[in-house]
Amino acid sequence: MSDGFTSRFTEEEMAAIRKSLRDEARFGSEFFARLKRVAKRIPFSEDLLAAWICARDPSTPRRVRMTLLAALGYFVLPLDALPDIMPLLGFTDDAAVIAAAVAAVAGSITPEHREKAKRAMAEL
Repeated sequence: MSDGFTSRFTEEEMAAIRKSLRDEARFGSEFFARLKRVAKRIPFSEDLLAAWICARDPSTPRRVRMTLLAALGYFVLPLDALPDIMPLLGFTDDAAVIAAAVAAVAGSITPEHREKAKRAMAEL
């Protein structure tokens, strides 16, 4: 099954992705800590969690996983194009990056991923 991608990541992109994901446990804990802090304030929290669940699913194609993890890495990074503390605008860059990644791999985020995200959001 094709994942719909025809181009490859550049060497710089791959290096940045590898660097941010080197310590998967730390990345996961940073992701969840940040999500818990902001989940009630941002409308795309469930999409973030569905992307995380999809990226952690072993049946997800590697390219899709890397795309989602790169977008999630942007969400976790403390330096943003727009600082998250800015009222109303702070999360717009994060939302745009997540929306673009989710749109690029939409067929890979399954209803099961979304259902798990919905259940997990109820527990946050």
